[in-house]
Amino acid sequence: MRTKVSEKGQITIPKPLRDQLGIRVGMELEFTTEKGRLVGAKIEPEDPILSVTGIVDAPLDVDDYLDRTRGPGV
Repeated sequence: MRTKVSEKGQITIPKPLRDQLGIRVGMELEFTTEKGRLVGAKIEPEDPILSVTGIVDAPLDVDDYLDRTRGPGV
């Protein structure tokens, strides 16, 4: 498959390749060169839950949290 580079340096990845590789709108790709060839790879999104693991020092009881944020007995 062939594609042309636009005046802005943009290329269009042909739809059959996007479908085959699971490339969707908004997905990030990383480009490198290997032996004179352009190589693109999907960047898998980071798990948002794992990215915040360990931020809180200790588990907080829901009632304690509500008392701290809203005041006792609310």
